[in-house]
Amino acid sequence: MHLLAFGLGTGLVPKGPGTAGTVVGIPLFLAMMALSLPAFIAVTAALSIFGCWLCGESARRLGVHDYGGIVFDEIVGYVIAAMPLLPMFALNRHGLVAGLAAAFVLFRTFDIWKPWPIGWLDARLDGGVGIMVDDLVAGVFAAAVLWGGLVLLG
Repeated sequence: MHLLAFGLGTGLVPKGPGTAGTVVGIPLFLAMMALSLPAFIAVTAALSIFGCWLCGESARRLGVHDYGGIVFDEIVGYVIAAMPLLPMFALNRHGLVAGLAAAFVLFRTFDIWKPWPIGWLDARLDGGVGIMVDDLVAGVFAAAVLWGGLVLLG
């Protein structure tokens, strides 16, 4: 259980465990790109729900709420942030690497900065939901900005 919550060990790096954990989201997103949009959304929802249990249980067993090494929330948040890139799989693979990097930077920015309501949610929710929800919302914010950028770039 801790292995998954700690992003296959990436959450144990001494500096920037959230950033290291987010890296695990990249191959997960790439694997999920082959899914239809409804299947992608269903898997992402299932990962989010599972993450609430996983992160909460891991934190409970560690005796520390939102321990820094728990990065499953960052992994799922990144998958959400990268969702606007789904059409690129079939249409334009050349821009995919830049898009993956942009999703990464945007997600980490919102996750660290925690603008309202991300910080507000982070401060008020406990347990696994509290651990997951701020990253899920940061992923939605990052996805919105990424989508806007993709629309502007045409």
